[in-house]
Amino acid sequence: MENENLTGIERELVLQYLIDGNIPVTLTPIDENAQTDKIHSVTSQVFPVAIKPEHLKVQTNGKILLENPPQSVIGFAGKTVKVEFYFNRVGLFFISKVEQEKNDLVIFVPESLSRIKDIPDTTEYDFSAIIYYECNSKKDINTKCIPWPNQELFTRPVWKSIPLENQKKAKEYLEKFVEIAKKEHNAGNGIQLIPICNYLTFKDEEKMEAMQNRKKPLSILYVDHERIVFGTENEGEKYNEGNEYGLKMSFSIKNSPVLSRDVFVTFIINKIYRVDDKKQCIDCVYTTIQEEDLRYLYEKTTKLLFI
Repeated sequence: MENENLTGIERELVLQYLIDGNIPVTLTPIDENAQTDKIHSVTSQVFPVAIKPEHLKVQTNGKILLENPPQSVIGFAGKTVKVEFYFNRVGLFFISKVEQEKNDLVIFVPESLSRIKDIPDTTEYDFSAIIYYECNSKKDINTKCIPWPNQELFTRPVWKSIPLENQKKAKEYLEKFVEIAKKEHNAGNGIQLIPICNYLTFKDEEKMEAMQNRKKPLSILYVDHERIVFGTENEGEKYNEGNEYGLKMSFSIKNSPVLSRDVFVTFIINKIYRVDDKKQCIDCVYTTIQEEDLRYLYEKTTKLLFI
């Protein structure tokens, strides 16, 4: 499946896969005037709606019957939608119209299917990190870490950074984590618990990608002169409390002949926070750090002079 568009035998293979498999799909209403290579939602407030396999019946003629669809899908009748799904972990989509047949909604699979395009991250981050070494096993890791876009770094976390609709659940998590910290005495001043609760309660838009379950960089949720906190949703990625790693943090320096400053530390996993099987937050405490790097991180994160 090297081609961007799948027709003929390739389309038939995918169609049979849909017929035989237990395959969920997502539907997103689109602008009917949009070109297939520049598809966009009708409004920025429209999110994909997931359809479970038990609500789909795929026929050999390419008709997809939506059986007892969610209420949110019933309103799609007569609208053009983008249908996305995974075929052997490869993201595919097609554009079709949701049609009304008596009391049922149906979608017809067109003659040509398309691959979801792989969009590389070309962002130039002012700050990033790499976990490069697992000290316990003396194993190279090289896991990229980038700032989580929903939490400001190098400033004291505040409760209002958590979306209002998530604050009730976040408060429940915070109270639970504070109780644990009181018993284990391992959370320092506990300020890192705010971005941890933000991450664990944040509702990410479910977005189909070019490749299913591709490993993503860790999200940096918090960093100061004593600790760094990561978040991850990568499946099968296991971290254990007490393990020690090497870390390189890179800071871009503007208006300077030196393009970046690298800070090398080792850290130990202090605590792992999770509330389900999807997300986990890894709270790490530095075990070795050079004094000049300690000074740099302290002044950058506290905005105070290191004395």
